Amino acid sequence: MTTAGTTAGAMLRGWRTRRRRSQMDLALEANVSTRHLSFVETGKAQASRALLLDLATRLEVPLRERNALLLAAGYAPSYAESTLGDLAPVREALDHLLAGHEPYPALVVDRRGDVVRTNRGVGLLLAGVDERWLAPPVNIYRLALHPDVLDVRNRAAWSAHLLHRLDRLVDLTGDPRLVSLRAEVRPHVPDAGSVRVLDRAAQLMLPLHLGHPEFGELRLYSTITHFGAAFDVTLDELSIESFVPADAHTRDVLGREIG
Repeated sequence: MTTAGTTAGAMLRGWRTRRRRSQMDLALEANVSTRHLSFVETGKAQASRALLLDLATRLEVPLRERNALLLAAGYAPSYAESTLGDLAPVREALDHLLAGHEPYPALVVDRRGDVVRTNRGVGLLLAGVDERWLAPPVNIYRLALHPDVLDVRNRAAWSAHLLHRLDRLVDLTGDPRLVSLRAEVRPHVPDAGSVRVLDRAAQLMLPLHLGHPEFGELRLYSTITHFGAAFDVTLDELSIESFVPADAHTRDVLGREIG
């Protein structure tokens, strides 16, 4: 989405088009004239920093891309980009949340699906996985969608769910690395060309049926949470994926082996 030589106006138009918003609709919401917005997008007018940030907020542009938009317009970035090592209170909070979720698995991932942190329960789910797939950065989409990595028993449904999630992230962020990742894993999704958009209930309640070399089939539900009102790029891009047992067998195994 942010390539060298791209103007702020072109980037703004790209985000508006991506969000399927008309110039008139966005201009009315932002309390500016359609003419002025058109001039900003074509480069005939220079938007103020405040207007760019207001438009980016209304278009739900991710913080990383808001910084890029500001830079393209000649303004300084508005959001810091720290490393997790710099965010000691956040790191401690994440570790507390992960430990508190045990004996059930939970992990922290960035927006590209690279694993940042895990608890002990995740190790049990990855038993038997070839070490080459566990070399950093471990990516949840590669683990789950490449064949012969995880023994996913409901592969068709789970793959469709993950691919839909990846599609939404690509649409939300325009991140070229996510586009490349989707192209890499898509051929491994059964009937990828005909994957339907899962309804909201299926997204919330679809279980993962995972074969384990020692404990047989484990069944888990997953939920994803994000930090609210994040003002740091790194923090904005983190999410916590938590798994809970979907049956008594899985609950007993995790309680016995991790608890």
